[in-house]
Amino acid sequence: MKYISTRGRAPALDFADVVLTGLASDGGLYVPETWPRFSAAELRALASLDYPRLAATLMVPYAAGALTEAELHRLATRAYAGFRHAAIAPLLQIGRDHWLLELFHGPTLAFKDYALQFLGHLFDHLLAARGEIVTVIGATSGDTGSAAIEACRDKPTMRVFIFHPHGRVSEVQRRQMTTVTSENVHNIALEGTFDDCQDMVKALFADTELRNRLRLTAVNSINWARILAQVVYYFWAALRLGAPDRQISFAVPTGNFGNVFAAYVARQMGLPIQQLVIGTNRNDILTRFFETGEMRIGTVEPSLSPSMDIQVSSNFERLLFDLWNRDGARVATAMQDFRASGHFSVTAPELASLKDLFQACRLSDAATSHVIDSYYKTTGIILDPHSAIGVGSGARFLAETPMVSLACAHPAKFPDAVRQATGIAPVLPPFLGSLLTRPERFKVIPNDFQRVRTFIATQG
Repeated sequence: MKYISTRGRAPALDFADVVLTGLASDGGLYVPETWPRFSAAELRALASLDYPRLAATLMVPYAAGALTEAELHRLATRAYAGFRHAAIAPLLQIGRDHWLLELFHGPTLAFKDYALQFLGHLFDHLLAARGEIVTVIGATSGDTGSAAIEACRDKPTMRVFIFHPHGRVSEVQRRQMTTVTSENVHNIALEGTFDDCQDMVKALFADTELRNRLRLTAVNSINWARILAQVVYYFWAALRLGAPDRQISFAVPTGNFGNVFAAYVARQMGLPIQQLVIGTNRNDILTRFFETGEMRIGTVEPSLSPSMDIQVSSNFERLLFDLWNRDGARVATAMQDFRASGHFSVTAPELASLKDLFQACRLSDAATSHVIDSYYKTTGIILDPHSAIGVGSGARFLAETPMVSLACAHPAKFPDAVRQATGIAPVLPPFLGSLLTRPERFKVIPNDFQRVRTFIATQG
């Protein structure tokens, strides 16, 4: 399997090089040359597999030539061994034809663990085989950072630098990053928004001398392996609800478009997904796009769901690449225009074709609180504000097809929002009981490229 850039000007790479490279040299994102497809009979056979075996089976076509199915199974088994639910990703029924997929049973209580625990082991496996060390950089709006740190900490093959927007993540999210004492981990609190953090990562990758000297690689969802590992839980849920002999819909709270793009990939692989519902908060660039066909950057505003306080949805570029018949030059021009002017658009027929699959809606903070409160009263389930946006969005588009709404974080990561909505203060699991009293370690740096570059270049 070879991988090509969405902007068409980077060399095609194999799976191992794509994983270790992250961002393409032309600024684009890597995607496979073709989408592997499973038949209905093959999908039925997958239903009996446990989570690690399912992951390995789905990943084999993408890793061909780089990893065997046995190696993928060993990596997946290690990745999910520490998850605190026997089902790894349990399904709960919360209404007629409405289901909740709990994706917070990993070590940092967020859905990012499902991809990053696997990616950490994958990195270490590939680097150890090559005798190499890389510098991992990533930007987080809250959950990616702690999941990446947990996956990469103490591994001698990696140095880790994670950017978070200073003062714009919850205390629990921040402390899950900044209380890690591993020598290979460095936390940077950038003075700016998540989009500024994301731009800083891209600027560092664009610095060819630094990129080559420090062997930069990415853990954000710009890394193809992140998307691939997220594909697994869509298959896991759909197969338990009757796929392939029954269509399934998913509601996904998202800001960066990576999680819902993984669902799109699952559909390209043959999973019978009827509808993908995108849930946004007041930072609603994706909802506005699906209403108008225009992607236009707005001002990032703080909300009850800070991990979705994003106005540049990086992974949308991968969907555009498919929408535009894999025309890398057109994608490159659109992305350049987007950076220069803050907007681009698609044609009315193109928007109509996307809306055959995608729907989108926004929930205000008040609506998010209402969902948290109402579902607690009717089901006893406590939702965090991001999960509430998924559930609230899914509820708006319920039909005869089962709807699976994604619960992306444990409610204890956002205790203030939950307490405001329900009067209940969610409690951290016992294994994180001392989190709020541990000493922190991080560096506050202005949103200045040279200051950041110097810091990274001089550490360790």
